[in-house]
Amino acid sequence: MEHLPTPAQQMVVQLPDGTHAYAPMPSQQAQQPQVVHIHQAAPDRTVQRVALGTGVGAGAVASAVYFGPLLIAAITSMALSLAVVALVVVVVGWATVTVVRTVAGTAKAKR
Repeated sequence: MEHLPTPAQQMVVQLPDGTHAYAPMPSQQAQQPQVVHIHQAAPDRTVQRVALGTGVGAGAVASAVYFGPLLIAAITSMALSLAVVALVVVVVGWATVTVVRTVAGTAKAKR
């Protein structure tokens, strides 16, 4: 049990609104280590911090750094290809409808 930190001593203070709250002793505040929360990390580093924090090896972190942008590029490329195919389908459909209406109108006028 010697390896456990000693519990921080706290005192009760009265807040301006009249309620009471626990506050750390002034001498204890300077000894507290600075804690950086994971949600304050840059978005591209959050996955790596989670991976390292859960005990995943450096290989998994390196692969996330390498394959993450690669995966995003592949998905973007597929989305652009599908957008071009959709545009071609719309143009061909529009052209087909226009030609059919024109041919049908010409045939109707000849009768």
